[in-house]
Amino acid sequence: MTQLNRTPTKADFENVTEWVFDLDNTLYPHRINLFAQIDKNMTSYVSTLLQLEKEEARKLQKQYYLDHGTTLQGLMIHHKVDPNDFLEKAHAIDYSALMPQPDLGAAIKSLPGRKFIFTNGSVRHAEMTARALGILDHFDDIFDIVAADFVPKPAAATYDKFTALNRLDTAKAAMFEDLPRNLKVPKLLGMRTVLLVPQNLEDTVAEWWERVGDDDDHIDFISDDLTSFLSGLTA
Repeated sequence: MTQLNRTPTKADFENVTEWVFDLDNTLYPHRINLFAQIDKNMTSYVSTLLQLEKEEARKLQKQYYLDHGTTLQGLMIHHKVDPNDFLEKAHAIDYSALMPQPDLGAAIKSLPGRKFIFTNGSVRHAEMTARALGILDHFDDIFDIVAADFVPKPAAATYDKFTALNRLDTAKAAMFEDLPRNLKVPKLLGMRTVLLVPQNLEDTVAEWWERVGDDDDHIDFISDDLTSFLSGLTA
């Protein structure tokens, strides 16, 4: 496992006034496993749509995720699915596993400048998640897969659309993500990049493209505790 990077100092982020956060497995820790519900719903959707056994449906689901950034994008390209129908069914989950995180909320609120959620999910899912965490009111806007015309991260055009829409100064921005590949474009755009990993990374992350590699030099910092990381920047 790649070791966690050094603890950041205020100086590392002293010019940052644009704070961009992924949603799932970033604003809440991976161990809560909320995304497992979405994952299961997507498998069921693919199984029903294509009349496949669950095991085969899951294989195809994951292949589309790898090849296209999201399962939805693969289904749109190859099977012309209605994206809104897919999102509604995929995000029909129980949010009760999420509890208010006042310390995280305080840390986000204390960050200077604007804060955004930038997700491959839907606005509704982002709002439900952030509201359950007690942090929704701390964000200026949510940029979702619909705003991206259903073209997901890590596509460069989607980052361009997000930054243009919000007039983001990328030289003064930092992005927080749980997938290494989704931080490549932000780094090229001049953002500071922070990867959020599970505390038990080797036991939790199964797909090879979700793991940190030796060539992932586009990642500035790695942390397994978002609250502590952010609190250290404003303490």
